[in-house]
Amino acid sequence: MALSKQICLIFTVCLIFTACTKEKPQITYTETKVEAPFNMPMIKAPEFSECPTISIVDKGAKKGDQKSIENALKSAIDEANSGGCGTVLVPKGEWISGKIHLKSNVNLHLEEGAVLLFSDNPKDYLPPVHTTWEGMECYNYSPLIYAYECENIAITGEGELRAKMDTWKKWFGRPPGHMNSLKRLYNLAAKSDNVEERQMVNDSANLRPHFIQFNRSSNILLEDVTITNSPFWVIHPYLSNDITIRRVKVKAHGHNNDGVDPEMSQNVLIEDCVFDQGDDAIAVKSGRNQDAWRLNTPSKNMVIRNCTVKNGHQLLAIGSELSGGIENILIDNCVVEDNASLFHLLFIKTNERRGGYVKNIIMNNIKANEVRNGVLGIETDVLYQWKDLVPTYEKRLTPISDIRLNNIQLKKGDFISKIMGQEEQPVKNISLENVKVNSLLGEQMIHENVIGFKMD
Repeated sequence: MALSKQICLIFTVCLIFTACTKEKPQITYTETKVEAPFNMPMIKAPEFSECPTISIVDKGAKKGDQKSIENALKSAIDEANSGGCGTVLVPKGEWISGKIHLKSNVNLHLEEGAVLLFSDNPKDYLPPVHTTWEGMECYNYSPLIYAYECENIAITGEGELRAKMDTWKKWFGRPPGHMNSLKRLYNLAAKSDNVEERQMVNDSANLRPHFIQFNRSSNILLEDVTITNSPFWVIHPYLSNDITIRRVKVKAHGHNNDGVDPEMSQNVLIEDCVFDQGDDAIAVKSGRNQDAWRLNTPSKNMVIRNCTVKNGHQLLAIGSELSGGIENILIDNCVVEDNASLFHLLFIKTNERRGGYVKNIIMNNIKANEVRNGVLGIETDVLYQWKDLVPTYEKRLTPISDIRLNNIQLKKGDFISKIMGQEEQPVKNISLENVKVNSLLGEQMIHENVIGFKMD
């Protein structure tokens, strides 16, 4: 073989060897130490600065062409995942899509001025996925953005996630077919742990999908994005851990439009966010009844701080899906704007079917103008439409204890504290310190079955 051919062959082999042995880019991490009056672990979040960026335009996305955009998003996510890690870039402009399924080591990044608009065609969220409905596991329409058994995932950037709502609005009314499907789901969940038999997509079930669900995932970052409208709960970390939600703006005024619903999740930081809601701003949950007893995973170690609420039902709700237990929750230094129309600042709700427990809930340094009810509400018989819809298969009461409120300033409300405990299971150890209501319209305290209430 001629020398030149030998050199060329050696060079080619070297190139192939280099390409094959080149290390894939790696995720790095930031760890945030969060001060709390309980043992709060460091929160781990993914960092993508060493990872390549893949624009959906380079993958064939064309504005106004939903199919090309969906294909480009999927292709970019697949490439980022298979390449070790990557940022999927959505550039400035409006891009319409159906469901997005994230994979490990992927950051979905929306450039400032980008709008990712989600279709309201239910068929765009099929086939059904393993998800939940109000604390019960089932197979239903995919959340608009869905991550299942992923790690190191992020949604970042100063762009906007927006849901088209024409179809979902029609489903808000919960027609008879919907209620029948809910009864079926409740009965299946009570009698069997076979989630695959709980297929909830049919012509009349109308179980609306979540906007974002992180399901059984870890090391999650949601940062800087604006989220507008939602078919159901807006941000739903479920059976997940190490979650950072930072500088997110949510505006969603539909039915069940809670802002963030951490459920059976742990090590959560929610900070510097703005919530403008049709339901609770933050609602901590831990599953419903038999499903949660089976999964046996409490929600715990959560800090919510420096947030603003423009509207909603509660600043912080606990329950009513709390059957796995909830503990170590701190909400600190938050403001409720003057025109907001909340019911309570802190509302803990359960019923005879839930079991679980609630303990060590701390609310500090809150300012609000007016609420329709009061500062603190604890209700132990909240069943809503379920009271007569389905039976109690097993009665389990919820121990509630160690609730502390400090430095709360409210201009107007009906009461400071309304606690409706149960004779068999009194509420215990409630402490209110420097909790002020300037204009009190009703009784200061309304209490039944409470042990160890202190107010300074």
